[in-house]
Amino acid sequence: MLVTANPGHKPTVLDAPTRLELARLAFRDLPDTEVRLDDHPYTVDLLRDEHFEDAVFVLGADQWAVFDTWKEPEEILRLIPVAVAARPGQLMPAGGVQVFEIEQLPIASSELRERIARGEAIDQLVPTPVAREIERRGLYGRAPS
Repeated sequence: MLVTANPGHKPTVLDAPTRLELARLAFRDLPDTEVRLDDHPYTVDLLRDEHFEDAVFVLGADQWAVFDTWKEPEEILRLIPVAVAARPGQLMPAGGVQVFEIEQLPIASSELRERIARGEAIDQLVPTPVAREIERRGLYGRAPS
């Protein structure tokens, strides 16, 4: 699992070390899962610099919908197998891309951040260790506990 330090396609709300810590908490119970920081702003640059054995690049259907706007999308498809996580009812990708269906959460990330800022519980929406760390550190506008 890679956390991009400075994504080239969008701004981030939290700094890279904080996002890395939250990702490590989210994935800590998955066996054989390494979570690390990626200093490449674009996926294609990472794939050119590193070789991943038995890896699959997973992205959401929302990003697949704009994948053609990414830096060198055809090169990404050449360098690594791609899988798209689609919610029930979303259009399925084409072009030799693997697709798997995911459970749809009843909230968008922006709404989740708004709930946190209002002090509402998010335990049912994110892994418990992540919710506890957000609360402890006062992330996303929440007062620290």
